[in-house]
Amino acid sequence: MCHQSVGLIQRAIESQGITTVSVSLLREITEKIRPPRALFVPYPLGYPLGAPHDTVLQTRIMRAAFTLLAHNNCPVLETFLP
Repeated sequence: MCHQSVGLIQRAIESQGITTVSVSLLREITEKIRPPRALFVPYPLGYPLGAPHDTVLQTRIMRAAFTLLAHNNCPVLETFLP
């Protein structure tokens, strides 16, 4: 799904009182779309959660994304640091 669509969907869901967070691979696009909460993961396209079967790294990425749910001063865009 494209970054723009995800940002629009996030805003619609948030307007109903549900907190959202997305994982982004394209920081420049995410900065323009300004979704409520996003985690930029600097990995190649097609591998947003790192190498397949790397459960340790994938868990770290998901935990970093979940911590953004606590932010109420939106938009929030943080970078995941491996």
